[in-house]
Amino acid sequence: MKDINVLIIDDHPIIASSYKNALLKIKKDSGLYNFVVTEVVNIDDALIQIKKNLPSFYGIIFLDIKLSVSENGKYLSGEDLGIEIRRVSPKSKIIVATTYNDNYRIDSILKSINPDGFLIKNDMQPKDLIKGIIEVIEEPPHYSVTVRKLIRKHITSDIVLDKIDRQILYELSNGTKMTELPKVISMSISGIERRKRLLKDVFNITSKDDRDLVEIAREKGFI
Repeated sequence: MKDINVLIIDDHPIIASSYKNALLKIKKDSGLYNFVVTEVVNIDDALIQIKKNLPSFYGIIFLDIKLSVSENGKYLSGEDLGIEIRRVSPKSKIIVATTYNDNYRIDSILKSINPDGFLIKNDMQPKDLIKGIIEVIEEPPHYSVTVRKLIRKHITSDIVLDKIDRQILYELSNGTKMTELPKVISMSISGIERRKRLLKDVFNITSKDDRDLVEIAREKGFI
């Protein structure tokens, strides 16, 4: 039986319990793996455990994206922590779990962390979770239904948008006003307006209403 060190980073006891129950079921049914589980609920404790475990490593890390900011303010969320894990422990298989289900956020996580497993918590059922963990161990990656739908939309689309384009669309979809956009996007208002005009050309929109731009971008899976 192969020992696999597992780190659960999640501040929701019910979610952590569902991971542990799934691991116990896999151990019992397969007889192939023994999981040694460590649990933490915040970024700072996670970093301590990961660095303590080096030069060895955690075989599987369950990572919640919606975590509180670290004490030093360097890590703003689980996404920042995931990037650091990839840097210091590249052999670890990261299973991201989040309640976020908007396309912009999912796409950002896929690109920044490139997780071995990506679960939307609303998609998680016990059988699917067990299947997902086994796939991550044996033949990653494993993506839940919502993530697969996003990837499929991108594959079938011939429209290419960069990070700034996506961020503008995302902020507009959240109701952010034009006067506020330069605070979250490193561009002038005139630069953002120019980007918006180009986006409307890409999506063949003649209306001046930003709602039409947001609607078609959402329909095509970009936000």
